[in-house]
Amino acid sequence: MSLTNNLSDKWDVKPLGEACKTIKGKKPKNTGPASNERTVPYINIKAFESGQPEEFAAPGDYPTCERNDVLIVWDGARAGLSGRAVPGYIGSTLARVYSDVVDNRYLFYFLQSQYDRINSRTKGVGIPHVDPTIFSNIPFPIAPEDHQQRIVTEIEKQFSRLDEAIASLKRVKANLKRYKAAVLKAAVEGKLTEEWRKQHPNVEPAARLLERILAERRTKWNRNGKYREPVAPDTDKLPSLPDGWVWTRLDTIAALKGGITVDKNRKSSTARSVPYLRVANVQRGYLDLSELKVIEAPEADIKDLCLVAGDILFNEGGDRDKLGRGWVWEGQFPECIHQNHVFRARLYLADVSSKLISWWGNSFWAAAGFKDTELGVWMKP
Repeated sequence: MSLTNNLSDKWDVKPLGEACKTIKGKKPKNTGPASNERTVPYINIKAFESGQPEEFAAPGDYPTCERNDVLIVWDGARAGLSGRAVPGYIGSTLARVYSDVVDNRYLFYFLQSQYDRINSRTKGVGIPHVDPTIFSNIPFPIAPEDHQQRIVTEIEKQFSRLDEAIASLKRVKANLKRYKAAVLKAAVEGKLTEEWRKQHPNVEPAARLLERILAERRTKWNRNGKYREPVAPDTDKLPSLPDGWVWTRLDTIAALKGGITVDKNRKSSTARSVPYLRVANVQRGYLDLSELKVIEAPEADIKDLCLVAGDILFNEGGDRDKLGRGWVWEGQFPECIHQNHVFRARLYLADVSSKLISWWGNSFWAAAGFKDTELGVWMKP
């Protein structure tokens, strides 16, 4: 069924090239910052998208556009992308599209609906550009003038509702993030288990658990050179703990290990490809394994860095919001190592919960105060 058969008798359908005219832009000579000579804005791609021109030119005979004229990207990867103009000279990679029979806003929304069609059928070697033949032959449904106004009004009303829904969703996500942070804070401060502790007053205090961890720590360390006593945490600025809980340092209860550096010049006769975790894989409260890259690593490094179920992973590099972010490796792959910006904590004693420590690392306070191995973790009965 043709497009015409679906429209009212008052509508018309014409090829876009017949209903509209296109003026290709041209870059003026000597564009640059605004000055006494350069007073006309030059609307390049950046200005087209931001609405804020940064380049200007001297007055001359160049194609121009006025506010709310319809521009379309003619050259480049985003060919076919349409938008509303700001006054100035039309950029060399842009074109103005206009018509004497349709409202500018009506044309604008129609061209937006055709982006995929235009962009997927570009032509040219190297830099793609809009195919004039395909563009000109796109069927353009032309509504009566009063219909055009109503259509545009309805589109903008629905878009306004959509914007409100998106804003509402962002508020919900922000509230969920704050609620999650509040739950984590309550958990690590003991508030979530307050009633449980009242009902179970005779559980082993964390100090005894810590003694058993230290004994196991010493046993395992004896295999790796001279033993170094753990450093007590500085608790001056830390909140008070419930009875039976103690503060300790992460390197007291777990062996910490940095990862492998990405070095294309690394040479080894035993090197082979192995999957490895990057900062992007180690998210807050989960591991994103949808894109797992591989690295050439010597056999000794693979053996040393191979993850085992229960290893706790922390990001120690990247932006501040990524510091302390992490989760627990659960043996998803039989063999996997980690990058140097991701370090692992392998618990000395299985009685300690890997997920508890990871959740603490993911809590807001830990993310804000994380520094190297001085990430404090709660020890609870």
